Amino acid sequence: MQDFCTRDDDYNSIVNDIRQRLVRLATRQPGFTSVLMQGSGTFAVEATLGSVVPPQGKVLVINNGAYGARITLICQRLRIETVTIKQSEVEVADIDRVDAVLAQGGFTHLAVVHCETTTGMLNPVVGLGSVAQRHGVKYIVDAMSPFGGIPMTMEQLQAHFLISSPNKCIQGVPGFGFVVASRESMEETEGWSRSLSLDLFDQWREMEEHKGKWRYTSPTHVVRAFSQALVELDDESGVAVRHQRYCDNHRLLVEGMRSLGFETLVAPEHQSPIITSFLYPPGNRISFNDLYQALKSRRFVIYPGKVSRAETFRIGTIGHVFPADIRLLVESLREVTAS
Repeated sequence: MQDFCTRDDDYNSIVNDIRQRLVRLATRQPGFTSVLMQGSGTFAVEATLGSVVPPQGKVLVINNGAYGARITLICQRLRIETVTIKQSEVEVADIDRVDAVLAQGGFTHLAVVHCETTTGMLNPVVGLGSVAQRHGVKYIVDAMSPFGGIPMTMEQLQAHFLISSPNKCIQGVPGFGFVVASRESMEETEGWSRSLSLDLFDQWREMEEHKGKWRYTSPTHVVRAFSQALVELDDESGVAVRHQRYCDNHRLLVEGMRSLGFETLVAPEHQSPIITSFLYPPGNRISFNDLYQALKSRRFVIYPGKVSRAETFRIGTIGHVFPADIRLLVESLREVTAS
């Protein structure tokens, strides 16, 4: 309820506090930094790819969902040399195949989506990080969905750049993205950006040298909301406790949905607690739009399916959502499907 000027010292101190909190969420080791970038999460992904890959760089992208495909498209639009490993939307990244392709040489970067919310599938980001390190390539992890809700560290991932957004597991609102990176990796990217407004290095240097100042007008209210969201994450006792709540939500959802005849698309060992794709039961007579509208009238909003091989819909279990909400959702679905 209080406005801030985008160049006000008090506001900039909030930005700096956010940057420090993000680094602490990602690592306890020295040598890391963070930078915020205006726009949706995709803006932050494009800013990273367009800024940290050198002019003659070459990126290997794992594409087993819509967001891996988006990384490929970004690289193509930016005229970055790109090789894509295309896999099924329900098949986790093949570490051996990535290893074999990187062994061919010439690559500077490996890029992967940690949680493909196309389906809710988790990719083996730790194993891929080991492969990237073995081949001496920089590792870019799109952790848009899971950061703040699934325990992870930069050391475990062996990532050089981790990209995320306020409006997923940290439970803020959309309006900017952020990148946590090794300071050494960030420093070497000066002058590489293919964009003025999405120049990650220049944005980072501005925030470093001017104590949290953005280069251009920032989303002040979104930043304030995110600062509060980080406080609330601490109040919940951190990522591990929030992760357990999400896991409890997911377990109750899957159990309830199975009792109604709905099965999951992704194998349990690869399923995240973030969002789950459900197959329509045999003989289904309700369209997604009818299902959506009926649940919306009961205050629940679900997602359409996003895979090509099966008729599905998706339900998220993150945010300010608790087991009681999941039980009520299942009962609402029972009413809807019975009518």
